[in-house]
Amino acid sequence: MSPRRIWSLLTALVLVNAAAARAQDSPYFVTYDHYLEEPGNLEIALANTSGMPRGGHPTYLAPWLELEYGVKGWWTTELYLEGVSARGDGSGFSGWRWENRFRPLRSEHRINPVLYVEYESINEASRIQKEIVGAGPLSFEPIADLRQEHMHELETKLILSSAISGWNVSENVTFEKNLTEDEGLEFGYSVGVSRSLGGLASGISCRFCRETLVAGVELFGGLGTSHDYTLRETRHYLAPVVAWRVSDRSTLKASTGFGLTEASDRYLLRVGWSYELSLRGRR
Repeated sequence: MSPRRIWSLLTALVLVNAAAARAQDSPYFVTYDHYLEEPGNLEIALANTSGMPRGGHPTYLAPWLELEYGVKGWWTTELYLEGVSARGDGSGFSGWRWENRFRPLRSEHRINPVLYVEYESINEASRIQKEIVGAGPLSFEPIADLRQEHMHELETKLILSSAISGWNVSENVTFEKNLTEDEGLEFGYSVGVSRSLGGLASGISCRFCRETLVAGVELFGGLGTSHDYTLRETRHYLAPVVAWRVSDRSTLKASTGFGLTEASDRYLLRVGWSYELSLRGRR
């Protein structure tokens, strides 16, 4: 897919129309919206990225554990632990991440900004692909060798999110700096559009109603580096997404990402489950 077509898809998602709506369960795996965790709530989530590369490279699994805690109404913090396993190539631990999101505006606005800061201690075997930045395909050297190449990275995002007539429209811009090597700044983006498949909640408990389903699509990829502003050899994916609110506390979600460029894997299949606990009274 040419850079022009990639930018056309990006623009089409950003320009989706609509006026204010209620919060909904996020079906996204890459894109962030402006809804933070409730203060005092702990969300435990398990998820996995299954990659199907091009060029005869082996398929892989990249599972991760998320522990997300609502510190304040304007601050959510999260810890990630991740691993990797490739067919015929072994498996192992690929690192951890500490994420913080801050919402500077408390009330709902037409566009709601969120500031995101994450520290990453990972190795080159990491393949969960919670974000895609820079350029170039994944490395398919042996996992045992990739795990020896450690990285310390600092990642920031500007998150812009709007609730519009039942829809959520979110745009993220990512900036990442490798603190271990001088690679310049790496850039990435993601855009998501989603909405509940039902109308207003009926007040009746129902696990298989349309009100428990949220569907959408997200587009994400890399935008080169400060050393090379180009879309050549960048990875981009278009991914339909769906979330099912199984109960008041648990949610299942899934997506299929279609690689749009030769540097991208052919498919990224993702599935996730989350469960929410209240650890203290709300503030």
